[in-house]
Amino acid sequence: MLYSGLGWPSVPPEKLLRAMLLQAFYSVRSERQLIERIEFDLLFRWFVGIGVDDPVWDHSSFTKNRDRLLEGEIAEKFLSAVLSQPRVRRLLSSEHFSVDGTLIQAWASMKSFKPKQPPVNDGGRGGGRNAPTDFRGQKRSNETHQSRTDPDARLYRKGPGMEAKLCFIGHGLMENDARLTRVSGHAERLAAIDMVQHWADRPRAITLGADKGYDAADFVEELRGMNVRPHVAQNTSGRRSAIDKRTTRHPGYAKSQRIRKRIEEAFGWIKGVGGLRQTKLRGGPRWIGPSPLRRPPTTWYGCPS
Repeated sequence: MLYSGLGWPSVPPEKLLRAMLLQAFYSVRSERQLIERIEFDLLFRWFVGIGVDDPVWDHSSFTKNRDRLLEGEIAEKFLSAVLSQPRVRRLLSSEHFSVDGTLIQAWASMKSFKPKQPPVNDGGRGGGRNAPTDFRGQKRSNETHQSRTDPDARLYRKGPGMEAKLCFIGHGLMENDARLTRVSGHAERLAAIDMVQHWADRPRAITLGADKGYDAADFVEELRGMNVRPHVAQNTSGRRSAIDKRTTRHPGYAKSQRIRKRIEEAFGWIKGVGGLRQTKLRGGPRWIGPSPLRRPPTTWYGCPS
């Protein structure tokens, strides 16, 4: 039971769901801005189901009721009902899947990345919360430092010579699953195995398309052991690829390599239109909750405790 019979009337769950959809579709950055938009935008009022003269609930009430909605798995049931619609189901595939990952910047400043055991004396610099900081010459790592704003965020860079940021990593299984985990060198492959194993338990083998970052011998062998054909792009940059002619000789492999690039469109929408280039919440439990599409993730992947 989500709502109590005591106290002031709460926000109806169907209005919460509609408001959350508007927040995603129109890239509203916070609950406070969403409530302000509903206050004066007649289109938002009509979609949510609030009359022209009806008062809009407070942003703090929206946040509390939204958490209750997610804990009660109402959002998961809503998205499952959407996926079960015939017009949506025919767009989903149960034989071929594409997987990929992308970095999502954490809602934390680099100034919050401080030693886990802070020094006794700061040298009398002071400066308040936003004091000037010079990182030049300092060695910082996830083993010795931690963000005071979001302790679950980790310092990570996408490639050599690129800027390191406090971030998470988002994973997508094309049209079937999505989740967010801590960053690590193995997080993408471990999350891919966990997401695809839900579909691997069937007599007929399925295929999984992925980019060069997934070309690792242990990952490929794990997929084959699960009756999943690894249609992974070959990474031959100074190394031997784990994908041989047993896979590349089939016409389906080339088709999978073309189709897998569509997942980049989903990440492009999430970051460009959906407003999730940076997280809106702090802390892992809010992001690593039950997957809204299929099933809950088992753990944080490839992350130190």
